[in-house]
Amino acid sequence: VTGASFVVFNGALKTSSGFLAKSSIVEDGLMVQITPETMESLRQALRNKKDFKITCGKVDAEGLTEYVDICWVENEEKTNKG
Repeated sequence: VTGASFVVFNGALKTSSGFLAKSSIVEDGLMVQITPETMESLRQALRNKKDFKITCGKVDAEGLTEYVDICWVENEEKTNKG
């Protein structure tokens, strides 16, 4: 689990890169590189206020898998208002 001050979603990852998605820590935030198709799915999930999971790593990777989970919460009073 990683806490971050901000998240950047970059939808320019090429399918030919061999990665499903890539995540990296940038300063005190998180950058997630995803394919244009995943970006469109993410946008739709955000519009519909639906949870979304991004699987990171190589397409043919076995074993350790990394995920970026976007989750909506019921109680918004305890979340960051900014």
